Amino acid sequence: MRIAFKIASRFLLSNKGQTILIALGIAIGISVQIFIGSLISGLQKSLIDTTIGNASQITIVSDADDRLINNYEALARSAKRQDLRLTAVSPVLDQPGLIINDERSESILLRGFDFNRAEAIYEFSQRILVGKLPVRDNQAMIGIDLAQELGASAGDTIEVTVLNGQKRTYLVTGIFDLKVQTVNKTWFLTTLSSVQDLFAKDGQVTSIEMQIDPAIAFESDLVAADLLPIITDPELKITNWKAQNESLLSGLNGQSVSSYMIQFFVVVSVVLGIASVLAISVLQKSKQIGILKAMGIRSRQSSLIFLFQGLILGLLGGILGLGIGLGLAYSFTQFAVRPDGTPVVALYIDQNFLILSFFLAVVSSTLAALVPARKSAKLDPIEVIRNG
Repeated sequence: MRIAFKIASRFLLSNKGQTILIALGIAIGISVQIFIGSLISGLQKSLIDTTIGNASQITIVSDADDRLINNYEALARSAKRQDLRLTAVSPVLDQPGLIINDERSESILLRGFDFNRAEAIYEFSQRILVGKLPVRDNQAMIGIDLAQELGASAGDTIEVTVLNGQKRTYLVTGIFDLKVQTVNKTWFLTTLSSVQDLFAKDGQVTSIEMQIDPAIAFESDLVAADLLPIITDPELKITNWKAQNESLLSGLNGQSVSSYMIQFFVVVSVVLGIASVLAISVLQKSKQIGILKAMGIRSRQSSLIFLFQGLILGLLGGILGLGIGLGLAYSFTQFAVRPDGTPVVALYIDQNFLILSFFLAVVSSTLAALVPARKSAKLDPIEVIRNG
């Protein structure tokens, strides 16, 4: 085996130009695979983060006419005990409201939170542009779009009218930006007790929002199914983001399939290229192989020569491909940027994917050498030497 490896190395070094071209071909193929795979993964991660990264992934809601949930604290505790994969459980009370400003009215959604519990889901403290979180019942936080519509800023007061005719004046403590225009324009965030008091809904909420680790976000439907035993009220139900975003999942699935197809055909082209070049190499080196066989090298060893060539080329091409692929991915994030300078698609590098790509380059190159290896094993040394 050592002799076969030495001969394979000498064959590759004897024609450095051809060796470099083959290695470059493998490298380009693998770099395209890494670039496409990283780009699609980054795009999907960005879409997932935008859609559910800072939102409820699993929600308990009521089908009752008033949409209210009683004994929500006991239900929240049961959920935490039922499934340890839950990273946050936050009760919320949503009610519609109206802001009248200079003969103009803005429809809003009053959202009452326990901000300490909701922070793990929405990361409000990181989304505040100006000011701070409300801590008292007469304080609130509004989105940047609503603030622009009202001409309001932190420190101003806003009067809110609700359906039962009650009015309450809130002190704006902060302006937030959750990166969704409809949310920034309609959400009016205050304390849970404030909304409960305003609507006489003490001890009731409209939903219990939950989140799991982002790494297992696609298991939200399984977690939701595990939580079903805690639902004893027939008017309550559990929803999850996958059931609510079927079109998004369909798009992500289409992206994944197209990415796999591109990567598959890239690998096929690499394999065919290596196999054809090494097959020609058998013809070029047939006289040397014939002499080696006449000197006592067995057919198995002559086959190993070309398998080692495929292995060496795969290693060289794989290492070079990793460098080129990462360089392409990084360059894309530098050139494809938004007006604020942030990349259109964030760079997402999966270490396991890189290892798989490198392994695929080595294996496919080695397998591509099987055809020329078998061909070399069938060479008759006497006939090769005779025909020169």
